[in-house]
Amino acid sequence: MKRRKQKIAEPGDDAGIFYDRIAQFHDLTFKFNQYGRSIERYLRRHPMPLPLGAHILDAGCGTGLLTLALVRTLARPAYITAVDLSASSLAVARKAVEEEKQKKARMKHEISFTQANVLALPFADASFDLVVTSGVLEYVPLEDGLAELARTLAPGGYLLHLPMRPTPVSRLLEKMYRFKTHPPQEITASTSRFFHVVNHHRFPPLDPISWTKTAVLAQKA
Repeated sequence: MKRRKQKIAEPGDDAGIFYDRIAQFHDLTFKFNQYGRSIERYLRRHPMPLPLGAHILDAGCGTGLLTLALVRTLARPAYITAVDLSASSLAVARKAVEEEKQKKARMKHEISFTQANVLALPFADASFDLVVTSGVLEYVPLEDGLAELARTLAPGGYLLHLPMRPTPVSRLLEKMYRFKTHPPQEITASTSRFFHVVNHHRFPPLDPISWTKTAVLAQKA
């Protein structure tokens, strides 16, 4: 009798199951804390240097926080691929994008959704001009995650990473959401192995997102 090959669990798989259970609650917290507005302000003040028809990957899109920020702020048409391990989170993100489309006479961006692990992305090398990520590399070995994102990014392309920074709030969130914040020096060192760091942005102190996150913009050589 032929045995069925057993699937080997990848790092982060447990996070997908966890977020399947809490997707609606997680989405509600972002509506309450206004992180989306903070990211939109950042993107408007620091426009990404993208070509017309740029291909963009939102790696670990969750319920659509960064995807929606891109849809609302990018001036030029783009192809946005949003990836997450949690099917429930993807369903919430897809619904949010559909609602955003209904608000506009014509959606200039093309958005697609794919379920995948950030450590084994189903895309060819150099597929994207921009990769954005927030809240996913805290669930995987940092260098492994950055290496996979770098693989999918075209030479000269940009990475926008919103890492968690150690604060009393982030320590509380670590317990709530079962992740681990990487030390800032590790983020800098690991990012520099694969990219040239262009800017490390600190959000204004009164901005709620500043309590837990910074923004690292880096370019692939």
